Amino acid sequence: MMDKKLNIGISACVMGENVRYDSGHKRSQFCTEALSEFANFKAFCPEVAIGLPIPRPTIRQIIKDNIITVSRPDGSGDVTEKLTAYGKQVGEQISHLSGFIFCAKSPSCGMERVKVHHHHGKGSESNGVGLFAREVMKANPLLPAEENGRLNDAVIRENFMTRVFTYQKWLDLAASGITKHKLIQFHSEQKYLVMSHHIESYRQLGTLLGSSDLALDELANQYIAGLMEALKNKASRKSHTNTLHHLQGYFKKQLDHAKRQELTEQIDAYRLGLTPLLVPLTLIKHYLLEFPNEYLKQQAYLNPHPKELRLRYGY
Repeated sequence: MMDKKLNIGISACVMGENVRYDSGHKRSQFCTEALSEFANFKAFCPEVAIGLPIPRPTIRQIIKDNIITVSRPDGSGDVTEKLTAYGKQVGEQISHLSGFIFCAKSPSCGMERVKVHHHHGKGSESNGVGLFAREVMKANPLLPAEENGRLNDAVIRENFMTRVFTYQKWLDLAASGITKHKLIQFHSEQKYLVMSHHIESYRQLGTLLGSSDLALDELANQYIAGLMEALKNKASRKSHTNTLHHLQGYFKKQLDHAKRQELTEQIDAYRLGLTPLLVPLTLIKHYLLEFPNEYLKQQAYLNPHPKELRLRYGY
């Protein structure tokens, strides 16, 4: 269990609040049941916040002369400036959050693939970004963000939560006062997590921390930007397998032939898609208890998020 809860921003309708245009909601079971044990949610409904009623006429993104506005389908009730201003206001106030969950396809909250209608009413393109979401993400480029619908995908859900818990650790580190020693220690704990997501970033971040010509603030800024960008890459069976083999190497002197063979077989079974990641990881954790290694024990890769969330069961 965690010592304290995460703080996560979320679209109010995803929390189950009846704030949508039709007085409905888009409640996420994962958020309101599983994740709520580990997170305090700060809910936002930009459309209600700018004064729109419940229920209300629908609004949509409309493009004319390469300019996107948000209004009712007939062009009346333009709320483009209000939604944008509210997004900027919220974006400046959420530096303490460790993640944000938006409502998909919404003209205000959608992260991507929002439907943009042609002004003449004929056809649309799904290439827009919600005005509120855009400003929030622009003001907080490191903040892990995801949409409610995509969280139903096991790999995307695990990736997002890994980024959220990692970013919270960074916020805690920053709050304690960053030193070069703390920064190197932090990276030491993230090494195999980064390796499992993006091997090139694993090398680049190590090289960055070896730089002696950067001021500490600049070094820290470049480091966390590189780390969060690396973790956006979804870990694959191939990259996990590579990381598992590196961890296996720490036990080559302690394990007898039978145990080495068993671990090799379990890693290979995972690589082939016959077992979930949890199986070889559990065996490695068992050997870590039997043959303690402080460096390995501190690796975030082994426990990037609470086991109660069951995020590594699905792949």
